[in-house]
Amino acid sequence: MNSLGEIIGELCKVVLPIPEEFYHDNSDSTIAVCTLSSIDLLKIFANSEILNDIAIAGRLSENKGIDSIIEYINKNQKINTIIVCGKEVCGHKSVHSLFQLHKNGVDKNNRIINSSSPDPYLTVSKSNITYFQNNITLVNLIN
Repeated sequence: MNSLGEIIGELCKVVLPIPEEFYHDNSDSTIAVCTLSSIDLLKIFANSEILNDIAIAGRLSENKGIDSIIEYINKNQKINTIIVCGKEVCGHKSVHSLFQLHKNGVDKNNRIINSSSPDPYLTVSKSNITYFQNNITLVNLIN
């Protein structure tokens, strides 16, 4: 990440704090739900019976969130489907990065290939990314 991006990111955390929330319930489920930036939609999932049928529901950020998704599914290999819904974060293009990662992977610098996000760099291992690409189906229900 570049220095300016880090400064802006830290400023946003102070000025517009967004909680990193997720909810999990059914450890036997093969489905995860990603609500992108839609906190209200995430709350609907958290307070409904739908949560009984899914492994986890959470939000997504450009790089840390994608890293978290990759790590979670590698630890919980029952998951084979991620339903991507809600609204995209303006400017971050995290959903674009997620779909490009699934399609193209990362380059030698761990940058998501063909991502138009401002800072599409990951820290997870390439073997975890390969698992994600080969074993997960992304369902696009954005908006």
